[in-house]
Amino acid sequence: MERGNVTTPFGRRAMTLGMFTSQVVASEIDSHQSIDKWKLFRTVCEAKATVGVSDRALAVLNALLSFYPKVELTCGKGLVVFPSNNQLALRTHGMAGTTLRRHLAALVDAGLILRKDSPNGKRYARRDTKGSIGDAFGFDLSPLLARARELQTAAAEVALARQETQLARERLSLCRRDLSKLIEVLRETDPASDWNGLQQRYLLAVDNLSRKPALAEIEHTLGQLGILRAEVLNQLEQLINLRKLATNGSQNGCHIQSSQPDSSTESEQGLGNETQAGLRSNSGASVLVEEPPVETVTTNFAGRPDPLPTEPRQSTQAFPLSTVLKACPDIIDYGPGGEIRSWRDLMTAAVVVRSMLNVSQGAHDEACRVLGPETAAAVLACILQRSAHITSAGGYLRDLTRRSLRKEFAVGPMIMALLRSHPGNVSLAN
Repeated sequence: MERGNVTTPFGRRAMTLGMFTSQVVASEIDSHQSIDKWKLFRTVCEAKATVGVSDRALAVLNALLSFYPKVELTCGKGLVVFPSNNQLALRTHGMAGTTLRRHLAALVDAGLILRKDSPNGKRYARRDTKGSIGDAFGFDLSPLLARARELQTAAAEVALARQETQLARERLSLCRRDLSKLIEVLRETDPASDWNGLQQRYLLAVDNLSRKPALAEIEHTLGQLGILRAEVLNQLEQLINLRKLATNGSQNGCHIQSSQPDSSTESEQGLGNETQAGLRSNSGASVLVEEPPVETVTTNFAGRPDPLPTEPRQSTQAFPLSTVLKACPDIIDYGPGGEIRSWRDLMTAAVVVRSMLNVSQGAHDEACRVLGPETAAAVLACILQRSAHITSAGGYLRDLTRRSLRKEFAVGPMIMALLRSHPGNVSLAN
């Protein structure tokens, strides 16, 4: 940063270390960097909780961006806008002057804009002989352009956390529905069981939930309900097994096989041919062989057992994260800090890439639901790697999601094809 470019505020406003830091960051903009100002504004809106600005402050920022004549924010002296307070008030729908100044100060403190005050504190621009703007005094939008990647990462993390919370709430709703109905089944079929105690435990866990629970609170409640659900299912399975044993005990005696098709002693009522074949022993006795149940365990975002059965999703365990990154190295630049170290970093980068490729939020959410968050992130990395050959990334993602529902798509061949396309990865792909 050139020391001559440091500016201090006019009048009694004091210079702070944060203002100086914002000026240092703004001076490090890549000369070739440019970004759509309205896309960047929407990114700031999504990351407002992380940035620390209010809705009213964002309305002021929107008004400031409207005074910038171009759509693309590019490096140069033209990033300074100099509207009067009256014009700003008009474009913020009549915001009062004191409120306007307070939110302008909030934007400066958040490091989104800079004050470039003139010697007398007025906002104006001085034009040269050709009519182009030379020096301008007002509000500098350079910090927005300099922090574009940081703001995109913050917005992606907020979107990912919101998606995790939404999925957790869906699992909680399904678990509450299942438990209430399963306990009712246990009450009707086995009144002597401790169904009342199970119901009280269920109500206690549900009543402790706040009105808008956070992700950690939802996962804690899901853990409690998952244990309770397993107990209810275990009692129902024991009840089924006891009834089967009672039925089999009354039918273990030898019986005479009749050739009449309408005879009630031909086979047990309700059993098919395949079951009948497995029931006959050498002595003619009827023996029921029961297959052990297969337990399916899914995991949530935090890697803990998921108490709810979900739809089968594709797994990326056959392809480590390093293999996905070798096949799709372009995604690494969009990770937090320009690197990807975990699957969560890949999912965060995928949210940034989704916005850049103009993939709708609905298409991305559907892909996460059908494919799973990790697999959906890997698919978006593959789409980014081949973006030059794909006309509509959103339509392509929706098509892959529909094909996955029909069991016609897997991410493995896509990753292997990209691995083979890199000369250094031929041995790995083979």
